[in-house]
Order: sequence, then C-alpha cells, then structure tokens
Amino acid sequence: MRMKRARRTRARIVGSAARPRLSVFRSNRGVYAQLIDDARGVTLAYASSREISAQEKGDGKGKSNVAGHVGTLIAQRAAKAGITKAVFDRGAYRYHGRVKAFAEGARKGGLRF
Repeated sequence: MRMKRARRTRARIVGSAARPRLSVFRSNRGVYAQLIDDARGVTLAYASSREISAQEKGDGKGKSNVAGHVGTLIAQRAAKAGITKAVFDRGAYRYHGRVKAFAEGARKGGLRF
C-alpha cells in the first residue's frame, strides 16, 4: 500500500536539472533525503540522519528534531551544488511530524519548493 501511495504522489512530480526532486524516506530509525535529476536519473545531493552528530541530535529531543537537522544539511549541500529550487516529494508519507520538520529545516537552510 505504501508503494502504491508513493507511485500516486510521484505521478505528478518530475525533477529536472534546474529544479530537482527532493525525495524523503522515513524509517523507524532515521530520515534520508536526496535531490534527484529525473531526466538523467542521477542523485545530485544526499543527506541522512546517520550523518548528524549526537550533539546536534540533542538528548531526548526526538526524531522530528533530527529530521529538521537533516533538512538543513540537505539545503547546505544543495547550495554547494548550485541548487536553490526543488520539487518536494514526500512519497507515501503525510506532510506531518518528521516529514514536516524535514521540509521546514530545508526551507530554513535556503532551499525553495
């Protein structure tokens, strides 16, 4: 069912070199994100919660806080790659909780979508 919902969402979203697709994956343990150029089938930038240090995670702050840091990290890497605009692909997840915190972190980092 999750893959069916993701396919339905992605049917309307296409990334290009000028405006890549910002895809987010949420597991029980972490959050992973990548900027994808669908025309060439290439990942332009990548970030995950596994790269966030324990100090940034904070003690007991929760998974949403970590997702916000991952959003900021992907925005920094996108800026380094020369990307300022993206199309947000939430996949099969609702725009709520960790996905929303991730998106707000990416916007705070300077990425527009």
